[in-house]
Amino acid sequence: MSTLEQPVRAPHPLDPLTESEFRQATSVLRRDRGVGTRWRIASIELREPPKDALGTQTQQPPPREALVVCWNRDDGHAYRAVVSLDADAVAAWEPLPAQQPNITLDEWHECDEMLRSDPALAAALERRGITDRSRILTDLWAFGADLVPPRYRGLRLGWADVWYRGSEQGNPYAHHLSGLHPIVDLNRMVLLEIGDSAGPGDATAPPEVMGEYLPKLIPVPLREVAPLEISQPEGVSFRLDGHLLRWQNWELRLGFNYREGLVLHTVGFHDAGRLRPVAHRLSFAEMVVPYRDPTPDHFRRTAFDIGEWGLGFMTTSLERGCDCLGEIAYLDAVVHDSAGEPQRIPHAICIHEEDNGVLWKHVDHEFGAEVRRARRLVVSFHVTVANYEYLVYWRFYQDGSIECEVRATGIMVTSNFAPGQQPPAGQQPPYGTLVDERTYAPFHQHFIVARLDLDVDGPANTVYAVESEPAAPGPDDPYGVGLLLRQTPLRTEAEGQQDYDWQAQRGWKVVSAGTANSLGTPAGYKLVPGGSFPALLDPSSAVLRRARVIEHTLWVTPYHPDERWPCGDFPTQSAADSGLPVWTAQNRPIENTDVVLWYVFGIHHITRPEDWPIMPVDTVSFWLKPFGFFDRNPALDVPPDGNSRCHAGGGGAGPG
Repeated sequence: MSTLEQPVRAPHPLDPLTESEFRQATSVLRRDRGVGTRWRIASIELREPPKDALGTQTQQPPPREALVVCWNRDDGHAYRAVVSLDADAVAAWEPLPAQQPNITLDEWHECDEMLRSDPALAAALERRGITDRSRILTDLWAFGADLVPPRYRGLRLGWADVWYRGSEQGNPYAHHLSGLHPIVDLNRMVLLEIGDSAGPGDATAPPEVMGEYLPKLIPVPLREVAPLEISQPEGVSFRLDGHLLRWQNWELRLGFNYREGLVLHTVGFHDAGRLRPVAHRLSFAEMVVPYRDPTPDHFRRTAFDIGEWGLGFMTTSLERGCDCLGEIAYLDAVVHDSAGEPQRIPHAICIHEEDNGVLWKHVDHEFGAEVRRARRLVVSFHVTVANYEYLVYWRFYQDGSIECEVRATGIMVTSNFAPGQQPPAGQQPPYGTLVDERTYAPFHQHFIVARLDLDVDGPANTVYAVESEPAAPGPDDPYGVGLLLRQTPLRTEAEGQQDYDWQAQRGWKVVSAGTANSLGTPAGYKLVPGGSFPALLDPSSAVLRRARVIEHTLWVTPYHPDERWPCGDFPTQSAADSGLPVWTAQNRPIENTDVVLWYVFGIHHITRPEDWPIMPVDTVSFWLKPFGFFDRNPALDVPPDGNSRCHAGGGGAGPG
């Protein structure tokens, strides 16, 4: 390359790939490995440097590399490449026998276009009285290996639902054509067969449902709501320098890739003149969504939204006043299509401050109230996964806490009954909830796996299971009020497989092996669980074989740079989980070492009529809270609100 041809480089080793670097990685593979037009590029991402290569500013920057997965549609063979962006060359080329890379958005769109023009599907639609195919939507899903028909083994396969809009602008997910499921060869992009479980009578009498949500299509007037304005006349308190974000005592870097979407790097807190590390890397590593309905419409329906599709690919642009309120800073994100061409997502990440009520308060009976209002920094991104939306918020607090919240909204998958086959009046179907005329929404679960690479005051950490228990009655406690705390160190990966216990109020504390506070106790951060629920699956279930991670609330492993995906690198058409259960079978030590926590939380969605036709957000969260990390309340230095008179206020207050 000449100097003029040199691609634009990111300024920091952890910054995401630039558009120029995406093009360079694709160009190198086309030039050196013959990746032509019949190939698809499943993924291109930064190959992040290992921790010890980041070092200090005086060290030589680590190599800039791209990790690429691609496959040849003609023979189905897949490969993983490491492209050296510094040397403009392929540094590694690894065949991936019998693996299916993630489904691409190009395949989703091409499959929909192909099916809507296919004569066989047109005939099936006509049997249902539907002739206007412009209102048809087909929704592609990936198979699990156990459910691939034997005659199609070895193919890159997908199956689809078929939906239709009730009007030109109607909700595409309001009218499910139950029983109609095309099966598609995705490499040749041809229809192999149509599964149709509907009988002759079923095809001619769709139910009359009200599945619309646009204001002009709903049958009720809009309520009156006064405007709510949020402003910061003197500007924001955070500073964004490229991908480096600073706010009050917090400092972190923002990353992004096709699979995880938003990634938080090198999270630290400034305390007593030094930046103390809290986490090296925080992200979502998998999202498993099994539908708990064995009927023909749903028995195949299990999504791996991160491993099969990729949150980054499905990230949507955010709008001021709609998705975020106040004074906003945005970051764009760059992903790519299956030809390797970069695709920019404007305003993919939103950064803003929020008021959060009272931070701390006390009313002195002589001197009055002293109050501090809480403020939090929010870093968020939103993802549309076909019918569902996931809204992800990482919130940083003035007291050193971090909250991760997920809001699920969008449109539920539904099915309908043929006339005369619906449950009797007053009864529900066995695997879901009636939400409209002859229409039900199946029960399902959203298991989200957060990958928490914590470095509490450095990489040498130990995880403790922390439980509360009543003290045994005795001479020291004749009143039976004692409460004890049991803290058990987790020393091996087997011990690191933990389940939430409500009765014991179990949580997990990550403790530094080398630092203590001024009280002499170890510096730590506690994982406070939320949104935890059991899998409730039979041990023989194919879902469990593919997603063993959901068997436990928490897994703890020693850090390894190649261990990133808890259900394996390629869960598309997988037969078994090749991630966490394989790694942890080694039963490696996890005490006083660099550990990664894999926390499983989410939504156990027992569907409601109130979730139809569009679902109010269902909210779940967990916390990382300092536990001995500071000597005392780290928010004592938060100043009073300059616009308020609620501090050192004068008048006394007291009982009565």
